[in-house]
Amino acid sequence: MAGSGTQGTLRHWWGGALDVEGLALHAVGAAAAALDRYTGAPGRYTASPELTAAAFDSSGHLRIAGRAVQGFAPLSGFRRTRDGWIRLHANYPHHEQRLLKALETTTPEGVDAALRGMPSLEAEAVIQSAGGIASAVRTRAEWEASEMGAAAAAGPWLRLDPADGGGPLPAVATASGDPRRPLAGLRVLDLTRVIAGPVATRLLAALGADVLRIDPPAIPELTDQFVDTAFGKRSAVADLSRPGARAEVDMLVAGADVVVTGYRGGALDRFGLDAATLLSARPELAVVTLNSWGSAGPWNRLRGFDSIVQAAAGIAHLYRTADGDGGWRPGALPVQALDHATGYGVAAAAVTLLARRRAEGRGGTARLSLARTAEELFSLPRTAQPPQGLPAPEYRTMPSSFGELRYVPPPLLVDGEPLDYPGPPPPYGSSAPAWAAHPA
Repeated sequence: MAGSGTQGTLRHWWGGALDVEGLALHAVGAAAAALDRYTGAPGRYTASPELTAAAFDSSGHLRIAGRAVQGFAPLSGFRRTRDGWIRLHANYPHHEQRLLKALETTTPEGVDAALRGMPSLEAEAVIQSAGGIASAVRTRAEWEASEMGAAAAAGPWLRLDPADGGGPLPAVATASGDPRRPLAGLRVLDLTRVIAGPVATRLLAALGADVLRIDPPAIPELTDQFVDTAFGKRSAVADLSRPGARAEVDMLVAGADVVVTGYRGGALDRFGLDAATLLSARPELAVVTLNSWGSAGPWNRLRGFDSIVQAAAGIAHLYRTADGDGGWRPGALPVQALDHATGYGVAAAAVTLLARRRAEGRGGTARLSLARTAEELFSLPRTAQPPQGLPAPEYRTMPSSFGELRYVPPPLLVDGEPLDYPGPPPPYGSSAPAWAAHPA
C-alpha cells in the first residue's frame, strides 16, 4: 500500500496482532497524496494521526441529540456451529428476514439451535443461497488456500484503468482556488450504502464537491448510519426499475464528474450503471466501484460487510480469545477498519482519476474491495507492542434536522489546519434526483 501525506510519529492506538493504525494512516495518506497531485501543491494535505484515529470510529463518537448510535442488531454477530463458528449480519430488516427463512425459524433461539446442528461451511452456504449474509470463521491458512481467498489477494489495492477516447476538458482543467474546497464545481453521483462508499463521498463533500446520494425507496438506509456518513451531501431516492426514475438517473450521470458505486458485484449492471457502460457513453467520467469481495472468484457477486470479510479472511480467528471453558471465541478489529480504509482509498482513487482527466482529457475506472483491503492489512508488519492509548478526540457540534450532532471532523489537515464538513446530514430522501444549479 502506497500513500504519503501522514504527519507525526506513528503510535500504537489499538491492541491486537495487526497494524490497524498503519492501515488507517496509509489509506488517509493516499487521499492526501492524491489531493497534492490534483492541486499541484505538494505537502498541503496531510493525514492527521489524531483525527484519523477518531475518524475510523466516527460512528462511535457520534451523538445524535445526545444519544449514541445504534450498534449491531441482535441477530448480527458470532454464533456457534456444530464444528466452529459463523458470523451473521442482520442489521437490515430484509437481511434478517432472509436469515430466518434460510434457517426455517422465527426466533433468535431458533437461529442458535439450527446453527448448532450444522457445520460452519454448510450453514454459510445455506444462508448465502437465500440471500442472507454470513461467513464461516476461517483461519488465515484456510482463507489463503480457498479459491476466493486467492482471488481477493490478486492485483493492487487501487486498480486504476484509463478510459478509451476522450478529449480536452477545459471547463474542469484546474482545481478550485480554495485549498480547503479543491473539488468545488465538481459533481459526484453517490450510489453507495452502508459505510465504505459513504465514507468516501463524505470526504469528497468535505472537499467541496456537490455530492448527491441516491437510495432505493424500498430499502431505506439505517438512520444512524446515514447520519454518520451523510455530512455535506444531498439525499434522494429513486426506484431504478421505474422508467421515469431511470431517466432521471441517466440525466444525473450526464451531468456528473464522478460516479461512485458500492453495491454487490453486478447489482447495477442491468441499469447501465456498470463502469464499462458508463465510460463507453462518457469517457471523461471518473468511475469508482467498490464491493465486499472484488470482481473475481466465486463470491464476486455475493453481499458482504466489513465484519463478514473479517470472519472469512482469518481476522476473527486471529483475534480470538479464550472462552473460559477450554475453547475460544472469535474476535474483531477494534474499529471497522476495512470499511473506513476502503472508503478513503475510494476517495483517493476518485481524486487521482480527476487529476489524470485534467492531464489526459479522459477519465477511467478504479476498483476496490473490502477483501482486498484485508489483504493490505495482513501485508503490514505484525506488532506485539501494547497499545499506548488513543488520542483525545476533537469533537465538534452542528445543528441538524436530526437534532444537535456531536461529531469528529475529517482526518485531513490542509496547510496544517483541520477540515470540517460544509453542512449537516440532510433529511433522508429530501432532495429531488437532479443536480442543482451549477455548484459554487
